[in-house]
Amino acid sequence: MKGASAVWASVQAAALAHDPLARVPFFIDGREVGSVARAHLQALRIWPQWLAVQAYSVSLTATDRNAALASINAALRDQGLVRAWRDELFAITDPGTGEHLACTERAAARFWGTLTLGAHANGYVADAQGRPTHLWIAHRSPTKATDPGLLDNLVGGGVPMGQTPLQALVREGWEEAGLSPAQMAAARATSVIRLHRDIAEGLQLEDLHGFDLPLPAGTVPVNQDGEVARFECLPVARALAHALSGAMTLDAALVTLDFGLRHGLTPEADAIGGSRSFGCGDGVDQMP
Repeated sequence: MKGASAVWASVQAAALAHDPLARVPFFIDGREVGSVARAHLQALRIWPQWLAVQAYSVSLTATDRNAALASINAALRDQGLVRAWRDELFAITDPGTGEHLACTERAAARFWGTLTLGAHANGYVADAQGRPTHLWIAHRSPTKATDPGLLDNLVGGGVPMGQTPLQALVREGWEEAGLSPAQMAAARATSVIRLHRDIAEGLQLEDLHGFDLPLPAGTVPVNQDGEVARFECLPVARALAHALSGAMTLDAALVTLDFGLRHGLTPEADAIGGSRSFGCGDGVDQMP
């Protein structure tokens, strides 16, 4: 792809698109664990028993942190300030030490700007020499709360409290692609990509843990939880082109492009149009 380096740079820039003046630090136990939009400070002043709201900071002062955050988050949801409620808890940790300080509803993590973890797997098919030739790409359901209809990695999701990135990946492997723990055991950890960007829900501060998952030719993923509309097994060059075009979620684009860079498969203008079909299995969607 001509200009791929420039587009890759723009994708990287999007992962770090943040206006620091729009938010103030959020503290727990004197440690900065996130940030809150200045526009939301007034809304938070109705909880003086739990929050110390200043012009330049917000501190959680409640003795029972989890209960206080649960009550605040529920009220923020009712006000429309917390969206896409999940009924799933994410840990709030000290970004410097990793110490667990509290927990919050997953959907509220962006409001508080706290560090979250994600786990994504590049499911790929290789040739006889072990060189990746195809990537399995998911089409997100058009009814998903976030990024409906966009392209995604074979497996990907947030890491809830009490799980490691690998444990979350194995769970998601079955839910999203119908892959057993034994099949997911082939996944190998690769890069960790930090996202720090403003989004509609607040701030996405996330460490995205990437994995490579080799799949035998003929393996066909089957979604179990309704979050994936369909899968395609695409030549690597086409998958990389989608990552550079904006057709993928930003998270998936970063993980896919990192895969291409690590394996020396970054797209060239003459490669994107002429890739052949190889080993994706029968009866699945493939790019002609």
